[in-house]
Amino acid sequence: MLRKPVYLLGLVWRQLRDDPGRAPRLAVRLLGRVPGPLGARMRRSRLAVPRPRAVQRETAELRALLAHASARPAGQARTPDPSGSRGTGAAPPSGTPVLQFVTNALPRTNAGYTVRTHRIALAQREVLGLDTHVATRLGYPLSQGTGDARPRVEVDGVPYHRLIPWLPPSNPVRAVDKGADLAGRLVRELRPAVLHAVSNHLNAAVALELGRRHGLPVVYEVRGFLEDSWLSRDPAHTEADDFYRLTRELETRRMAEADAVVTLGEAMRAEIASRGVPAEKIFTVPNGVDEAFLQPLPDAADLRVELGIPADVPVVGLTSSFYGYEGIDTLIDAAALLRDRGTPITLLLVGDGPERGALERRAAGHGVSAVFTGRVPMGSVRRYHAILDVFAVPRRADRVCQLVTPLKPIEAMAGGIPVIASDVKALREIVEPGVTGTLTVPEDPEAWAISLDELIYSPERRRKIGQSAREWVRAERTWRAVTAGYREAYAIT
Repeated sequence: MLRKPVYLLGLVWRQLRDDPGRAPRLAVRLLGRVPGPLGARMRRSRLAVPRPRAVQRETAELRALLAHASARPAGQARTPDPSGSRGTGAAPPSGTPVLQFVTNALPRTNAGYTVRTHRIALAQREVLGLDTHVATRLGYPLSQGTGDARPRVEVDGVPYHRLIPWLPPSNPVRAVDKGADLAGRLVRELRPAVLHAVSNHLNAAVALELGRRHGLPVVYEVRGFLEDSWLSRDPAHTEADDFYRLTRELETRRMAEADAVVTLGEAMRAEIASRGVPAEKIFTVPNGVDEAFLQPLPDAADLRVELGIPADVPVVGLTSSFYGYEGIDTLIDAAALLRDRGTPITLLLVGDGPERGALERRAAGHGVSAVFTGRVPMGSVRRYHAILDVFAVPRRADRVCQLVTPLKPIEAMAGGIPVIASDVKALREIVEPGVTGTLTVPEDPEAWAISLDELIYSPERRRKIGQSAREWVRAERTWRAVTAGYREAYAIT
């Protein structure tokens, strides 16, 4: 397929044109794809972490998006659909197509974001009877350097559509227009009743432009706050920085322009309402789990041997993307304190991300027994859960952690694993201290060491907490249960 090499060459040229200093890191990432020891060594290199784009260029692009005419000003009525079947206050009937717009997706990207997308799409099809399709952002997955240029893939019967142009657009305004052009073919083919955009504002902009062109309602699902994630990644970042202010303004504008806003928890709902979005158009659809996670955990004795974890050593771990705000450094420091006090534990850290190299060096420097597995297939996660005595969520007290509720601890709770988490607002929504888990002080290794010690030496307490957590998930947090919340969001469109 000629489109693939043309696009990839255009992508490399654009990156080097934007910032020639990124060339060494780009070369290291390309070498990291080579099989064997060389590739493995390159993947562990600090240069394998992509260099952030220049802030000046980022803020210039944000200003351009804000200056661009709104896809649909807040409060402006849509052009009515000739059939008269849309925007009537009733949820779409069974069999109605819905088109979602997301940043990345399975099978190429396995993360909490993509798991939620997939499980929601499955549940919408199975429970609500909708014909849900998913479209990924412009250029994905070629924009990640992968060679997969298929225009459509199916995962468990869910169709995923790729919007792949011949060349990457030169600026984000053109990217929104091009995305709407390519997705317009899907709209004409599928005739969806609802356009459902998922974070971030670029996905919302594409959906809103399509909504304007075709007279369709738009739901914007806010799964996080991009500006707050950015704020948490560098102590030098502040709320007064242009990137923070402009990104927040863009996100807020997209929320206001959408017909309905969906989000993950009450802390997020309150934040969105505080920005002036009418409370009556904000709906909460929390994270959930597939019913398979409620089954007894599999026997993982062979995996434990494979990972070199002794049978008699307590194991504390997590599944996560390795970003600074996840607070994994606090967990490593707490493990070092426990070892010094004669309570050695093994950390099982499943996942990957820009902080992985630094965390590996930290664990080695402290002499902590830690197993870093990298990313594992979605279907294998429960085998790793089965090794754990305690699941940890050591998130920092950053603003993003106070607001955004993660998916991974709910999966662990479904398996009956006791969860210990940082005492931040978003985690209080899923962890009731002493009942469905334990809360402790964020960014405090001493507090974490004490709480872990109490759980490790109280098997009966761990069992009771794990059982209570599993029953709570069974009653309230399966994907089938939470997906019903989309009925209301779609109905007001």
